Amino acid sequence: MRTSTQLDTATSTGATRLPDALCTHTPTCPTAYSPDREAARVVAAHPEQGWSLLCNAVLVFDDTGELLPDGRIIAPHRHLAAV
Repeated sequence: MRTSTQLDTATSTGATRLPDALCTHTPTCPTAYSPDREAARVVAAHPEQGWSLLCNAVLVFDDTGELLPDGRIIAPHRHLAAV
């Protein structure tokens, strides 16, 4: 049974989002599966551990890697420095 406090609230598009109570800003954050998912607002930051939780339930890491709510991993994608 799902409750409104669970992190994986299903939407009509099949994407997962945090409950609306945690995403109260306008416009709402992009979903975890949108190309612009990193534009979501930070709801919990732990720089000492190297990660932040975004409003769309994506974990972003200091090395630019990401962990999506369904467990998929997005490899780090930082720009290479000019040599």
